[in-house]
Formats: sequence, C-alpha cells, structure tokens
Amino acid sequence: MQGEITSTHKKLLSMELDDLKQAWKKTEIKKNSNTDIMKMLQHKSYGPVAALKKEFKKQIIVMALLPLFLILTVAGDVQTAFTSILFWAYVIFCLGVITFAFLNYRIADRMTSMDGAVKSNLQQQINLLEKRLSWKIIGLRGALIFFMLLLEIVPYFQHYRMLDKWHSLSPLIRSGGYAALFLLQYFIGRKIIYRKFGSHVDYLKELVKEMDN
Repeated sequence: MQGEITSTHKKLLSMELDDLKQAWKKTEIKKNSNTDIMKMLQHKSYGPVAALKKEFKKQIIVMALLPLFLILTVAGDVQTAFTSILFWAYVIFCLGVITFAFLNYRIADRMTSMDGAVKSNLQQQINLLEKRLSWKIIGLRGALIFFMLLLEIVPYFQHYRMLDKWHSLSPLIRSGGYAALFLLQYFIGRKIIYRKFGSHVDYLKELVKEMDN
C-alpha cells in the first residue's frame, strides 16, 4: 500500500513539474514575442514605425519645397507671387501640413523608445495617430473647399490671366469641375492616405494585439 502511495505521489509531482515547464515555455515564448515586436518597432530601417517616420519626413520636405517651386515658376515676376492672396493661402496651407506631419512624426518617434507599460503606451499612441489621420482626411477636404471658394472670390480683388480664363467659362462648367475635383479627392485621397499611413497604423494595431501586457 505504501508503495502505491509513493508511486502516485511521484506521478503527481511529475505532472506538476510538466505543467510548470509548459508554463515557463509559454512565458518564454511571450517574452521572446514581445522582444521581437519591440525590435521591429525600434528598427530604423524597416517595420511600420520606420515606414511612418519616413512618410512623415517625406511630407515635411515636399510641403516645404512646394512654395519655393511656385516662386521659381514665376521667377520673372516674383512680385506678383508675393502679392497674391492665393500664394500666401497656399503657403499657410503648406505650413499647416508641415506642422501636422511634424507632430505625427514625434508620436512615431516616441514609439521607438518606450519602456515599462509598453502595450498600453503603444495603444495610446496608435489611437492618437489613427484619430489624427481622420482629422487629416477631413482637413484636406476642408482645404480643397476653401481653395475652390478662393478661386471664385479672388478675381473680384486681383486679376490673373489663368483665373480670368477660368471665370470666362459658365458657372455651370466651373461647378462641374469643382464637383469632379472634390469627388476625385474624396475617393482617391482617402486611398492614398491609407496606403501611405493607415496601412502601417493597422499593422501596428495587429502587432500590439500579439503582445503580452
């Protein structure tokens, strides 16, 4: 009888040890998984965070160069550009986009140096980025409507050859052109923003779901 009890006790100990080993293995896998994910997020050349930082940086550079490019196109008459309402409205628009891209770049940059409660911090930053992408879509549509209104109002105060030609068309044709441009921006603009930014944010969300708290 004592031998049977000893044998049963050994079996129970063996089962407990096996359970502990399995638990340790699972913990180790989770730790390795978290480490691998953090390495990807912190890498400077690849991964969703690196891709986002690259796109934000590219946007800042492009929007900073565009006003200079416009000045070069009218190099023979720079004074006209500097007194144009449309030019300065565009400069303000570019500055707004640059500021917005810089703030988003800082969010992405913070993700590469997070310690401690990593998952909760990452989720917070991802939610903020996702919200700002929605603001960006709305903001670009608002900016397009604003510039359409400027194209209609400016000729009453300033005269430019291209605008005069545009206003020589009937209001119906102009309205059709504005509507077509808005629809184009509504559908294609959303897809471009998703491809450049939204897809990386979605990938980040999937990675964070795989992390252990």
